[in-house]
Amino acid sequence: MNRHELVEQIKKKKSYLCVGLDTDPLKIPAFLQQKPDAVLAFNKAIIDATVDHCVSYKINTAFYEAMGTKGWQIMEETVHYIPSTHLKIADAKRGDIGNTSSQYARAFFEALPFDAITVAPYMGADSVQPFLEYKDKWTIVLGLTSNKGAADFELQKMGSEFLYEKVMRTVASWGNPGNLMFVVGATQADEFEAIRRILPDHFFLVPGVGAQGGSLKEISARAMIPDAGLLVNASRAIIYASENEDFAEEARAIAHQYQVEMSGYLA
Repeated sequence: MNRHELVEQIKKKKSYLCVGLDTDPLKIPAFLQQKPDAVLAFNKAIIDATVDHCVSYKINTAFYEAMGTKGWQIMEETVHYIPSTHLKIADAKRGDIGNTSSQYARAFFEALPFDAITVAPYMGADSVQPFLEYKDKWTIVLGLTSNKGAADFELQKMGSEFLYEKVMRTVASWGNPGNLMFVVGATQADEFEAIRRILPDHFFLVPGVGAQGGSLKEISARAMIPDAGLLVNASRAIIYASENEDFAEEARAIAHQYQVEMSGYLA
């Protein structure tokens, strides 16, 4: 999915919501847990319930890799179930020497039909470039994350700027706003205006709204650009909205709430 197609979906849906499918088998409703295809059934129900209100789905691969071969199969079936109208993100946080990154890129862009993958940039340009070589695919680079450990490295000063600012400024020169996004945590709201000055045209993938306490209103006010430039992710707040048989209906209701709020912020 290219940038034009993504922006068209945002305008059509009046939404920049990304639903995170971080599905923990122990947290899905109890009545589903006994079924052999419980996680896949849960994912399909969530997708069916939220598809009208979001423009993207993000699959955190760790939740599937932890289940071994079966989990990989569930992930594959899930990504195939997501409509082509929605940006499919593999939240895999890969990044290694060039020839290894090339294999990661093949795994998620060829063997699996993902549109985007999250990547750690700290091994440098040759670890990121293999992902950028794919047409109409997105490399989503970790910029400023929402975990407390961000203070250990990302928020350390290097001369006159923070490390995360140097990383973003440098990585931006490796690609363009049509194939590069950056992860910026919603709990880092105070930094969004400075980040937008560094990256005036790029999309940001923003986790941390909802269960982690980030403010959709603040983020939208500080980082919105004419074509949105934001994908705001909500996972637990949507997929675990109910522990009962109405879990899909409740997920739809929460996604709709996000969509309605987002429609008011879009230019």
